[in-house]
Amino acid sequence: MNEVSPEVLLSDTAASTHSTGLRELLPPLTQHEALTESARCLMCYDAPCTHACPTHIDIPRFIKKISTGNLLGSARTILTANLLGATCARVCPVQELCEGACVLGSEHKPIAIGRLQRHAMDHIYSKRIDIFRPAKSTGKKVAVVGAGPAGLTCAGELAKLGHSVTLYEKRDLAGGLSTYGIIVLREPVEVALAEVAMVQRLGVQLETGKEVGVNLDPCDLQKNFHAVFLSVGLGNTPKLGIPGEEYILDGLQYIEGSKHQPSQLRVGRNVIVIGAGNTAIDCATIARRLGAERVTMLYRRTENEMTAYPHEYDFVKREGVTFWFLAQPVKVHHENGLVQALECVRISLGEPDASGRPSPKPVPGSTMLLPADQIVKAIGQHKPTLASLLKLQTENGFIQVDDEFESSCPGVFAGGDCIRARGSASTVMAVEDGKLSARSIHQRLVQHG
Repeated sequence: MNEVSPEVLLSDTAASTHSTGLRELLPPLTQHEALTESARCLMCYDAPCTHACPTHIDIPRFIKKISTGNLLGSARTILTANLLGATCARVCPVQELCEGACVLGSEHKPIAIGRLQRHAMDHIYSKRIDIFRPAKSTGKKVAVVGAGPAGLTCAGELAKLGHSVTLYEKRDLAGGLSTYGIIVLREPVEVALAEVAMVQRLGVQLETGKEVGVNLDPCDLQKNFHAVFLSVGLGNTPKLGIPGEEYILDGLQYIEGSKHQPSQLRVGRNVIVIGAGNTAIDCATIARRLGAERVTMLYRRTENEMTAYPHEYDFVKREGVTFWFLAQPVKVHHENGLVQALECVRISLGEPDASGRPSPKPVPGSTMLLPADQIVKAIGQHKPTLASLLKLQTENGFIQVDDEFESSCPGVFAGGDCIRARGSASTVMAVEDGKLSARSIHQRLVQHG
């Protein structure tokens, strides 16, 4: 077992990152700023911001407590609904969720809900305050596979209820995308690891370097535990299937390098990022902020079909990133192992495909050569492979679960990106899955005595 118990002050995380433009984008609120901002809240009855939050944090309540100087009470309100409140305060698309629903947003500036939530979370972590304690032991054992947001939340919630939880993670560090795949501008590594440490202090046993089907027997899991929760996320980035693809960098690995080994990350002068989702935007931002003279995002459809959030699209344009729409890569040109250019073909849009978006069709005789010395792809991820290994029913490649988050295999539950057959995947949705799954598992264990 490899335990990670960092002692960090979350308000000082920027000091531990390199000074090349990838520091946390928004500074922490001062006490005066937090009091002033919280005083603007109308404390709406049946608040639309709370309804817009996937974890249904009582937002007026936690803001009211900040306005009265009760940061501990504010943090308790947040964490009762969302155990990963520090992460979600930073990475949630608040413009599309709580702040987007704020009644002050139509004619005035919406309340800075995310930054106020971070203010309360930073307070308890900087003071090393643990809000919760585990209940009396129930004698029941649960295995959680995958230590991303869904797995951490499920493990923590079950530990609070008195169950013995073992959390298995295939990588060296827990935290999932929060640790490896979210750009430092939004969440430094230390924030994710502090939440991992908090879950461990609830009594959760973390075992890293453990992967089902490699060095973790799925049969042993079902035999040795009363319930199993799968939160394995998604797989690798799909291949483009074009000549020279081996010279294209994987977007998630690009982000990981910027977080864990920034001094060793090579950034080109003329970078092309293939894709137009939020991960692609993060890759483009990294390249731009780490010195690339020109960064171009290439997408085979138009801006109307982009999967990135509108506010992220606006942000990256302000960073100086340019876009080339209706173009599809067909070949990487390289010489002596160095990228020289990306050959593309023009695209016209046809009838909607299985995704509901217009299908891209190459325009004959429209090939073009785009100069580049570095190419990064961020075009989504493969569906979870664990479903076939465990012989679980799937929906469009995702693990199929019922309303209680139970899979087709009795006693095996699942949540997070690996079940997100519909709708957009996000950290906060994974947290809610983990919380609701823990409740379902707890009810099952209690019913069975």
